[in-house]
Amino acid sequence: MSSPAERYAEARRRAAQAAQFPALEEFALDLGFDLDDFQREACQSLERGSGVLVCAPTGAGKTVVGEFAVHLALRGTPTAAADGSSTPPARRKCFYTTPIKALSNQKYHDLVQRYGAAQVGLLTGDNAINGDAPVVVMTTEVLRNMLYAGSSALTGLAYVVMDEVHYLADRFRGGVWEEVIIHLPSSVTLVSLSATVSNAEEFADWLVTVRGETAVVVSEHRPVPLWQHMLVGRRMFDLFHDADAARKHDVHPELLRYTREQTRRLELGEGRSTGPGGGRRGPRWRGPLRPDIVDRLDREGLLPAILFIFSRAGCAAAVQQCLAAGLRLTSVEERAEIRRVVESRVTAIPGEDLSVLGYWEWLDGLERGLAAHHAGMLPVFKEVVEELFVRGLVKAVFATETLALGINMPARCVVLERLVKFNGEAHVDLTPGEYTQLTGRAGRRGIDVEGHAVVVWSPETDPRHVAGLASTRTYPLRSSFRPSYNMAVNLVGSVGAKPARALLESSFAQFQADRSVVGLARQVQRNTETIDAYGAEAACHQGDFDEYFALRVAIADRERAIARQGQTQRKAAAVAALERLRVGDVIRVPSGRRAGLAVVLDPATGGFGEPRPLVLTQDRWAGRVSPGDFTTPAEVLARIRVPKHFNHRSPAARRDLAAEVSGTGLDRHGGRRGGRSRQAVGEDHRLSQLRTELRRHPCHACPEREDHARWAERRRRLEKDTDELRQRVSGRTGSLARTFDRIVALLTARGYLSADGGVTDAGRMLGRIWTEADLLVAECLRRGVWDGLSPAELAAAVSVVVFEARRDVDERASLPRGPVADAVDETLTLWGEIEADEAQRGLTATREPDLGFAWPIYRWARGETLAKVLASGHQFDGEMPAGDFVRWARQVADLLGQLSDSGGASTELRATARQAIAAVNRGVLAHYTSA
Repeated sequence: MSSPAERYAEARRRAAQAAQFPALEEFALDLGFDLDDFQREACQSLERGSGVLVCAPTGAGKTVVGEFAVHLALRGTPTAAADGSSTPPARRKCFYTTPIKALSNQKYHDLVQRYGAAQVGLLTGDNAINGDAPVVVMTTEVLRNMLYAGSSALTGLAYVVMDEVHYLADRFRGGVWEEVIIHLPSSVTLVSLSATVSNAEEFADWLVTVRGETAVVVSEHRPVPLWQHMLVGRRMFDLFHDADAARKHDVHPELLRYTREQTRRLELGEGRSTGPGGGRRGPRWRGPLRPDIVDRLDREGLLPAILFIFSRAGCAAAVQQCLAAGLRLTSVEERAEIRRVVESRVTAIPGEDLSVLGYWEWLDGLERGLAAHHAGMLPVFKEVVEELFVRGLVKAVFATETLALGINMPARCVVLERLVKFNGEAHVDLTPGEYTQLTGRAGRRGIDVEGHAVVVWSPETDPRHVAGLASTRTYPLRSSFRPSYNMAVNLVGSVGAKPARALLESSFAQFQADRSVVGLARQVQRNTETIDAYGAEAACHQGDFDEYFALRVAIADRERAIARQGQTQRKAAAVAALERLRVGDVIRVPSGRRAGLAVVLDPATGGFGEPRPLVLTQDRWAGRVSPGDFTTPAEVLARIRVPKHFNHRSPAARRDLAAEVSGTGLDRHGGRRGGRSRQAVGEDHRLSQLRTELRRHPCHACPEREDHARWAERRRRLEKDTDELRQRVSGRTGSLARTFDRIVALLTARGYLSADGGVTDAGRMLGRIWTEADLLVAECLRRGVWDGLSPAELAAAVSVVVFEARRDVDERASLPRGPVADAVDETLTLWGEIEADEAQRGLTATREPDLGFAWPIYRWARGETLAKVLASGHQFDGEMPAGDFVRWARQVADLLGQLSDSGGASTELRATARQAIAAVNRGVLAHYTSA
């Protein structure tokens, strides 16, 4: 216990603080808990009048600083009257911005609960509630649009809170954060709340240059300690022996010993599995099953848990595996409450759609305390999972990494099944920042004494690598800002061309670019020296090896081009064969999980997308197959009678018809054809010519030819990397301003800006279009591309400028014939013209329109069932995920909303756009318009 003198000194110190920071003292009294040191430091800086950047781990309580800015705005500033007396404080405004609508809704409800509905408003793309309130919660895009429009709502604005400001690194939307920070009036105090980043000081340096005095408050302290573990088979190990070992990255010696022993056993052949033919397949590690992991966590009191599986299909499969294993994690009372919550939230979804969405299987999992969470799910399903998990009713959630962003959904334990994820292009290792973000979910403040992170071991997982991830706090903030057409006309319209150029040069992107040039130039010099060394190693005494290696590269490039051409031809043949199928045709699926005989139940030749016939395999699986399942064209082997009203959802009906398929006596696998013939490749004249030149070259006979080739390949790759570095060096100094000049030149040539730097009517129209393909949309409006279309046709036509498939595909999707196809063809022509202009001026090309969503949104807007709509999605393995459909349909509706208000659209088009919105916002989409 402290002495009386110490207690007196502490009381004096608190009294002095209360006198110096009266607003903070008022605010802290209502909190119900003591402020942490970093929270108090940041709040004191705010009360002194400084802007503040707060970087702290997930769950540390940094939003308290944002709420203090709200308190300061509502508290107001006393103003002195002429007689020297003090008048009541003049209330000021505070805008609280978040990156996503769900977070805005969450923060709005939090603030309403504290300050009352009269004081707080909400502005998102979906909702507008009390927008004139002194405190308004909004998405960052809404504030950006206000700034460009010169909205009267900005009058009296004193504070802007930017929650999750590290989103400015997001390559799709991050530029919006920088636009807001740069354009906010200088009288506004900025409160930036960020996850822990390694370059907080650099970010703060930039904030000081554009916003003035900014205090930096960084806290690495987690309010709930996090313990790191590895699960090796059935044994759980601590990753570190103690806190001191964690600081030194020293892995627990027992864990290292055990994993090395397991690896040694695998290498020696123990645990090898024997294949069906009796031969050995080689060493294969069988890790713990997902139901066993959940059961283990339950027995050790580590639920609720989030188990990260970096695959949508993997998340859904994990829930099914747990159900099949008989896991049940809930009590009778909890099951009843889960059902009540679910039924209250899905009342707006039509009954016939629920079965299509897998509602009953989903509900069965929820009632047992199990759920998946990923972007392919219907948004209302995800929201229910989030609510039930936060309330502790759902105990185990299998999630993709998207759950680590945004929504406050902490757990007692986080499990990482792998340390590799697919980033849309390739499988890549998790970065320390991503690992920190994922494991940061573990440990609920005020509930858990400690949080736990578990990594599941496999032979590819080195515990020392995990230790490095767990001990490193490297999460650098990298700007993704770049000028767009919409931004250019808005900047020129609001401040003029020259000041706009200066504003861009003050962006964080340019700030970082200028700092990085020195390091890049050094790297170019080092690479050049290495290239010379590689060239010496590749030299051949028999001839010019550079010339010989160029022939090898040309041959490889030609072979790849021919292979792509052959793949396209094979795909076309497979599509044509599927289009000819009829009900009752027996075919053979040559490869994939559904390989074997199958009978056609529904040929699905409705004229949309690729043909996806509904089939029943002899293994009793019923579903749709696509051309991708056929390496060779489907061939009709026999015909059997399919009952007229055959119900493929009935197990008994499937069993009987599958028996008939097997009864045809046809071989399940058939006479497998040999591999692809290489003769077609060899017949190419240019390829034959190159190979002849290669064989005649003197270096071809060199006994060290392959050694030389390896060095030449290394040199080629390094030369490519170095060329890219040189381009980055030459392009970085003043790069944004140069890009802006090129954009202005293009917009002037197309009539959006006048020669004297003014904004034309077309430019003002472009300034109100908020989409990635802004210029293409504006051109379509000016040329009348979408005039005369019906509501459903308009929805399909505009979808091509917003939709983007998750994966690249070679073939072009089909379109509804007639006006839609004509409108899309005109859109593609306009895109080609814009792309040519961009290439000529050295600008990043506008993304090519993607036709893959035209059929689903067309059928939906025509009122067809959800089942048919999801089956018509192009570029999807099976049916289009409901969550993807809803997300893209909402984006189509958003663009239609912009068209309905656009001054550049005809009266008829605006009316059609409103009708199209009404047609789209039904069924599963209606939930989001009424919410």
